[in-house]
Amino acid sequence: MGNKQTIFTDEQLDAYQDCTFFTRKEILRLHGRYHELAPHLVPMDYTNEPDCKLPLALIVNMPELKENPFRNRIVESFSEDGMGNLSFNEFVDMFSVLSEMAPRELKAIYAFKIYDFNVDNYLCKEDLEKTLNKLTKEELTPEEVELVCEKTIEEADLDGDHKLSFADFENMISRAPDFLSTFHIRI
Repeated sequence: MGNKQTIFTDEQLDAYQDCTFFTRKEILRLHGRYHELAPHLVPMDYTNEPDCKLPLALIVNMPELKENPFRNRIVESFSEDGMGNLSFNEFVDMFSVLSEMAPRELKAIYAFKIYDFNVDNYLCKEDLEKTLNKLTKEELTPEEVELVCEKTIEEADLDGDHKLSFADFENMISRAPDFLSTFHIRI
């Protein structure tokens, strides 16, 4: 992968370690993966903090994301520009949050962002329908989707506004023991 050629300052590596759940070795391995996606765009020397962003199309085709039905939403949720273009910092953040070491609370924040398709800070019936259709590969009938979404809102909507706030969502997933085991990606 060429990790031995990757150059970061000690301060940069310390900062990445402080802000993520990764070791120096894992950060260098992540850079190697990032570089592999577009060797003509991504420099090996990061001491001058190059302004480099990779497009969504390259990132969603990584083996770790390629089969994930939420791959576009995942990448867009970590992209500062909202279009899915990721700098190396954003790339590291994405894999850090999706690592097995990230705490439930952090994962919940990003899961909510990923499922909030219309980006209004609520999970409405339409957001839940899109989520359910992606999770089930659209194998449910429209009536089944409608029923599941209505039941989800009925059970999880604590303030009765017919949509899920982050607090509603957090409460709902706190009762889902498999949430942590399913909301991660290994690199």
